[in-house]
Amino acid sequence: MNDRIIELFTDTTLFGISILNLLLALGVATLTFVAARAAISFVQRRVRRWSAHDGAFSQVLAKVLDGTSNALLLLASLLVGLGMLDLPERWLARVGSLWFVVAALQIGLWANRAIALGLRRYFARHGGDGLNQGSALATLSAWGARVLLWSVVVLAMLSNLGVNITAFVASLGVGGIAVALAVQNILGDLFASLSIAVDKPFEVGDFIVVGPLAGTVEHVGLKTTRIRSLGGEQIVMANASMISSTIQNYKRLQERRIVFEFGLSYDTPTDAVKKAPGIIEEAIKAQGQARFDRAHLRGFGKEALEFECVYIVKDPGYNLYMDIQQAINFHLLERFSRIGAKFAVPVRAIKVTALPQEDMLRFKEA
Repeated sequence: MNDRIIELFTDTTLFGISILNLLLALGVATLTFVAARAAISFVQRRVRRWSAHDGAFSQVLAKVLDGTSNALLLLASLLVGLGMLDLPERWLARVGSLWFVVAALQIGLWANRAIALGLRRYFARHGGDGLNQGSALATLSAWGARVLLWSVVVLAMLSNLGVNITAFVASLGVGGIAVALAVQNILGDLFASLSIAVDKPFEVGDFIVVGPLAGTVEHVGLKTTRIRSLGGEQIVMANASMISSTIQNYKRLQERRIVFEFGLSYDTPTDAVKKAPGIIEEAIKAQGQARFDRAHLRGFGKEALEFECVYIVKDPGYNLYMDIQQAINFHLLERFSRIGAKFAVPVRAIKVTALPQEDMLRFKEA
């Protein structure tokens, strides 16, 4: 009975391989997967324990090991099992190539995670308040590093599989020129984002004005920049358009210089006009967060005596500026009313030199 069972497993074949050999290969693959998974789990636990007492390297290493792919580990175990089979020479060569593909993919996954974690820690440490993971420089750096990594991995796998890489790279170069011409607008936005990252005209969190648009920068991407407007809606603007426009960055405003003008009517007494600059200076100096610069009778306008006043708000906040300006306006209204100074009101005079005859008769009758 036992001999018959042994003969059944040894003599029965599937694709030219005995059932016993297949079962042996399957058992070896299973044991390999279980042993490899246990070994990796053991190393992960040790590294996590190490990272709890050590520096950043062990923490990054622990997270990198978390990127181990179970699918690739299973495929590697199956390749170990295939090595136990009596395969033809050409199949053994293919199995050897698959070993390299599995190893390259797993190394690529580990390296990809290490790059992401390393860049994240670097920009968190050196980025300051405005530059973070959403900034253009962080995005470009991560994107460029990953493209380079996977390009090397793919080319290495193709080379191992027997593909002529030289011809392949040359064809990619020619195709790249054609693609670049087709997507030149996208490339323009891409290089504009690089310019934003290097030159830093604005960063995430800055309040900017671009033409008629104003808002807070939320995200700087490879192609577009997203801005949250004062009305609450999100504005999406191409990076190339941003760079080609004049950008006003209010986040970097340290002090706010204010120039305001008003006019007094020509029937204002001369003494009151002479007192006006002193009253303006008094009104500005009464504000704790304002610094007086100058106040002058600038000239004689068509309808008013024109005054120009300049002061500095020590804090860049817009609401503070409006509160100070309102207090100054109230002060001027009160003081000018005391000295008899009158604000100019636009008046248009119409001079009639002649009327039609019928209108003249009606005018006389009236």
